[in-house]
Formats: sequence, structure tokens, C-alpha cells
Amino acid sequence: MPTESDLAVPAALMGEPARATMLLALMDGRSRPAGELARLAGIRPSTASGHLQRLTDGGLVQVKATGRNRYYTLASAEVALAVEALQALAPPLPVRSLQAARTGTALAFARTCYDHLAGELAVALAGVLVDRGVIAPLSTGEVGELLQPGHDVLVLLGVPAEFPSTRRPAVRGCLDWTQRVPHLAGALGAHVLSGITEQGWIRPMPSSRAVRLTEQGRLALTGAALFSKDQLVA
Repeated sequence: MPTESDLAVPAALMGEPARATMLLALMDGRSRPAGELARLAGIRPSTASGHLQRLTDGGLVQVKATGRNRYYTLASAEVALAVEALQALAPPLPVRSLQAARTGTALAFARTCYDHLAGELAVALAGVLVDRGVIAPLSTGEVGELLQPGHDVLVLLGVPAEFPSTRRPAVRGCLDWTQRVPHLAGALGAHVLSGITEQGWIRPMPSSRAVRLTEQGRLALTGAALFSKDQLVA
């Protein structure tokens, strides 16, 4: 018989500060070695190994050995959705430097959320896709609907006219922790991020999952009348 899920298990894994820091470091979708995660969490490598083993055993991260190195990534898009949603509930960390303030501003404007785009820019893009009838309105955590595959806006964003069908939904709403409304996740969200990255419209920022909108990207989005210049100011 189906029962309620044991929420305490993943909550306990995410609730330890060092493990939470490592999960956030992996939210950019890239793999990182244990040593780098230990440094980011401010703990010794031996301590990090224990935390990473617990995260792996709990199904939140996965590990791949390459030679003598072990590289860690988030286990799935569902883990990223859960982390992003929890951030919307969590109190903000204190800002103790100008650099931290600048990073916070950049994260709020545009960042990666596992394999899709998040932040003000992502929410605005989702709004354009809804307004143009490309996707149905998004609901947080819910599977959405792709209404017009191959639409001109998707072509502009570098999304292929057809992409392989998988068990992953084409569209899903992911709660944006800075904007408090859903942005676009799912296979379509991943293709949008890949498309604008490959076209050079965004660039990753160092030591952060924030991304920078390039002048090329700004001109493309405003030139296609998707946004006004005022909307694309971080």
C-alpha cells in the first residue's frame, strides 16, 4: 500500500551546513572533485569524504571515478528542483562584503539551476514563451505543456525543432528562489540553456553559478523584440 514519503531522510542530508554548501556548489550542473568541494565547504578532505558518501548513499549526488580522481555531480534534475525550492524557504545569508553583494545581484539576475536557466532572466524568458503561446503557463513542480514545437522563438534561442523523447517531461515549472515564481525546467529548459550558451549569449562567471548576459545576447533578445533594453539590466 502506498504511504507518505519519509521527508526526514533527504531533509537530514541537506540540513547539515557542509553538505548543503556542497549541494549548492553542484547546482551549476558541472562535476567537481572532492577536494574542491571540501575547500568550498571549509572542511578537511577526510571530513568531506564522509559527507559525500552520505549524499551518494542517499541518492542526492552521483560519483564518477576518473583515474585517481572522483568527480561528483547532482544525481538528477529532481534533486536540483528540491534544492531550488528549499532556497525559496531559507533565510538569506548575511552579506559581509561588496563582492558578496555583487555576487548576490548577479545570481538574482541569471544563474544556472542544474541544466537550465534561473533568475530574473529565466523568469522573463518563460513569460515570453507563455505570452507567445509556445508553452502553457507554468506551475511550480508541475509538468507543463509544450504547445508549439519549432516556434520561431525557440529557433531563435537555439532549440532544435525536434529533440529525443525521454521519460523526462519536456516542460516543468521550477520554483525560482529569488523571483518566487516558476522558471522553465525540463528538457526544453535544458535546450534553451544549451542554445543560448552555444550562441555566446551568456557566459559563466568565475567562482559562482551566476551567468553574465553578453552584449551579443542583449542585442539578439532586444533585436527580436522579446525584451526592452530596460528589462535586460542586471
